[in-house]
Amino acid sequence: MAEAQSHGESDVKYDVKRAFRELYAPSARDFAVVEVPPMRVLAIDGHGDPNTAPAYAAAVQALYSVSYALKFLSKRELGRDLVVAPLEGLWRADDPASFVTRDKSAWSWTMLIVQPEWIDDGHLEVARGRALAKAPGELGATIEALELRTLHEGRCVQILHLGSYDDEGPTLARLHDEYLPEHGLTFAGDHHEIYLSDARRTAPEKLRTVLRQPVRLAEAATRAG
Repeated sequence: MAEAQSHGESDVKYDVKRAFRELYAPSARDFAVVEVPPMRVLAIDGHGDPNTAPAYAAAVQALYSVSYALKFLSKRELGRDLVVAPLEGLWRADDPASFVTRDKSAWSWTMLIVQPEWIDDGHLEVARGRALAKAPGELGATIEALELRTLHEGRCVQILHLGSYDDEGPTLARLHDEYLPEHGLTFAGDHHEIYLSDARRTAPEKLRTVLRQPVRLAEAATRAG
C-alpha cells in the first residue's frame, strides 16, 4: 500500500483518499476500470438489512470506535497522524439480483475501514483495549470480533453514485446487464460500496457513494469452471 507521508513528515496526515485518489474519486458519468492493490482493513462480518439489523449498527459503531483509537495511538505513540478513512461495505447474496431489487434481508456484509500499512495486530490489540474501556457492555463483543485483514480486489469496475442508496438499482442493473457483458467481464468478488458522505448529516439526494465491482474476463471464468 502506498503511503502519503514518510517517517520524516509527521506533520502530514495520511489520507487514503489522497493516496489513492483514482480509487476514491471516480466519475459519476460512466464506469471506469481500476486496479486495486492489497489494502489493510479493519473488518467485521454480518448479515441482514442494514436499516434494521442491530448487528449492523453495532458493527459500524465498533469500527469507528477502534479506528479512532488507532488514529490517536498512531499520532501520539508512532508520530504518524492519519485521517480516519470512510466506511466501506462488501455486500454478497446468493442471488446478485437482490441488489437490483433491493431485497436487503437477503444480504450478507463485511463492513470495513481501511487502515495504513504500518498498523499491525499489536497496535489493534492496544486500540481495542482502549475502545473496550469506553464501550457499553453490549458493544464489547462486537469490538472483540473486529479483525485486521488484507483485501486484494485487483481489477474492478467502479462509478460514483449520487443520491439515495435505494436509487442504486438502475446503475447496478446497467453494470450487470450491459457494461459487463459488453466488455466480456464477469463477477470476481463482492459488490463493494464506499460511503464518502455521512448519511446522518447529508440529504439522501446528495449522498456520494463509490460503487465498485471486482471483475475478471468472462472467458477466463468459463475456462476455470
